Amino acid sequence: MKLDPGYYLNEDVVGLAKDLLGKVLYTKIGDEITAGIIVETEAYFGVKDKASHAYGGRRTNRTETMYGAGGIAYVYLCYGMHHLFNVVTSTENDPHAVLIRGIEPLVGIEIMEERRNMPHTKGAISAGPGSAAKALGINKTFNAKNLSGDDIWIEDHGIKYNENDIAATPRVGIAYAKEHALLPWRFFVKGNKYVSKPNKI
Repeated sequence: MKLDPGYYLNEDVVGLAKDLLGKVLYTKIGDEITAGIIVETEAYFGVKDKASHAYGGRRTNRTETMYGAGGIAYVYLCYGMHHLFNVVTSTENDPHAVLIRGIEPLVGIEIMEERRNMPHTKGAISAGPGSAAKALGINKTFNAKNLSGDDIWIEDHGIKYNENDIAATPRVGIAYAKEHALLPWRFFVKGNKYVSKPNKI
């Protein structure tokens, strides 16, 4: 069952980033449906977060999507080659987002293997935000799409992890954020091979 649209309006982006672990992210491109269990996330706290694209209220053509009401996709290009997918959360003009960093292949596995040119038994197929997006076929055309629609959506399959199963660590690759780089806002399922490195605690 798709998550209720109201789920995404939660202002607690850190809590939501943790709660999204175990939810199932789907895409439909033409007749091809793929899905994976979310196993790694990062929270970004909008205008107050030095690691966020919206820090200080920055509004550009790229970041404008983040200012929409929660429940839409924010997709951007990183290093000119990797598309990264974020779940926009909170209310309009409060640009919180959760970066999906890793998924465990669940549906359409052969399609994912073809997109990534590797077997699903390799964790690298969908570990890391660029790999996860590519495995699911996510690119800039998904930017601003409604997460309650028919192209990209998230379902609750009742997969739950207890506190001992979840690691909370600093986010990856944001040294420029200074003291905010140390905030433990990256969450992942311990021992899951579809979690990007560093994956030890």
